[in-house]
Amino acid sequence: MKKIILVPSNLGLNPLYEGHIPGTFRAPEILMQHGLRNVFSDYEIVTVPCPPYSPEAEPDTDILNGHKLRRLNLQLADEVEASHRLNLKPIVVGGDCAILPGVILGSRRQLGPLALVHIDGHSDFRHPGNWARPYAGRPGAAAGMDLALVTGRGEALLTQWPDFEGALIADHAVVQVGERESQLVDYEWPDIADTDIRRITIFDALKLSNQQLIDRIFERLNRFPEIPYWIHLDLDVLDSAEMAAVDCPGTPGLTSQTLVSICQVLFNSIRCCGITVTIYDPDLDPDGTEAKRVVRIIGGITGET
Repeated sequence: MKKIILVPSNLGLNPLYEGHIPGTFRAPEILMQHGLRNVFSDYEIVTVPCPPYSPEAEPDTDILNGHKLRRLNLQLADEVEASHRLNLKPIVVGGDCAILPGVILGSRRQLGPLALVHIDGHSDFRHPGNWARPYAGRPGAAAGMDLALVTGRGEALLTQWPDFEGALIADHAVVQVGERESQLVDYEWPDIADTDIRRITIFDALKLSNQQLIDRIFERLNRFPEIPYWIHLDLDVLDSAEMAAVDCPGTPGLTSQTLVSICQVLFNSIRCCGITVTIYDPDLDPDGTEAKRVVRIIGGITGET
């Protein structure tokens, strides 16, 4: 059985211009309006409320909305933990991807050691060791930090949690799929290559059949078959020709058909303990065309359509 958790968050994103409020907080509501409610009509649907967004720096943190994100992730962790306690598989629909620490924390509390399949057009590996601020005093967006945070890199505010010691996920238990920026001259986070994170860039992925890509992911996961894994899906892994209504669209990327085929296998495994789907921005999709595509993708992955 599944449980649907909606997290209407935009706290992890930078404003694009003065006065801008990133639109990802509307994603759960808009997806529900365009069919997600019907897809999951047989399951409990709950919402974790999100504090209001602010573009201003907060005291004692270099992370935008850092204290609010900590509160949100702790609330989300409680909801995910409660789901696992009832042997439910959470499907968490954001919002932005800075909710990843909360779902991993909640899963770790109930399930113990965990692996992560991080499917994203970016590695989201910004941390104090590689962060070149554009100018002094500007807080960093946690949506570019989520993989670094869950592997223990970053401010204590979002890496150290009550009644839990150490990183939420060990480097060797992470598979990162789909990053498209590592070939750029000014690639921001090259130190991820010095870790034991298993990386399958978009350039590698596009050379493989769907089955070969699945096999490549399981090569790493099967090193520790006794532990469950979480799937994090950031929709900007799709090629912008098919999915432009995301915070940072790009090309090349996966097709939705390939994405569903891969994630369906991953999600249906008995080892999978849940999935997050993030970064759809309704402000970039005024007629709802891409919302309907996202609903089809989520339904296809989870076996509900």
